[in-house]
Amino acid sequence: MVKLVLLRHGQSQANQANAYTGWTDSLLTQEGEQQALMAGKLLAKEGILFSAVHTSALVRAIKTANLVLEAVEQTDIPIQKSWRLNERHYGALRGVNKDYSRRLYGKHQVALWRRSYAAVPPLMKQPDYERRYAAFPESILPLGESLKMASNRIIPYWLDQIAPQLLHDKNQLIVAHGSTLRALIKYIEEISDAKIDGVEVENAEPIVYDLDNKLKVIAKKKL
Repeated sequence: MVKLVLLRHGQSQANQANAYTGWTDSLLTQEGEQQALMAGKLLAKEGILFSAVHTSALVRAIKTANLVLEAVEQTDIPIQKSWRLNERHYGALRGVNKDYSRRLYGKHQVALWRRSYAAVPPLMKQPDYERRYAAFPESILPLGESLKMASNRIIPYWLDQIAPQLLHDKNQLIVAHGSTLRALIKYIEEISDAKIDGVEVENAEPIVYDLDNKLKVIAKKKL
């Protein structure tokens, strides 16, 4: 049996402002930092020794991962950062207040964009070019993504970088984003396209899985 822990970053400034973020950086608030430390303390009580941490290329997830590692006294383990674990790209909604978007587009449409598997938000006219992605082809830069589109970049990372370590009985920690983790939960738990809209991932609430030797879920709990 091996353990997998999923953790969404602590509260970000964008979370506090109730705004869409996606691939845009947003710093943790003071509360978000405290949430990350508390998540680390909860994990420390579990006594899980991790072999690696996987996080995105975005500051709010990286900062959370570092705070958690300090709290569990495992700062020596490798941190693997990948754009594939970035939050779902919200396209032209980026930076828009969520309540305002409901008034602008209607509650039903916004609910589809936010919660459904296949709905695509309004797209940006051109992608953002940032130094952190300079080593990759421009094709990785989205104009906007559905959860399904985000899954198409996230699941290959799971298969290539995370699953092989779990299969060798190495406990793994993933610190990422709400939609990133929803995509992984959908895959790990084999949740249908229709039912994924009911899955919510709270800030800094550790989700602990016990997996068997075929990476099927034996047990799941939230700390």
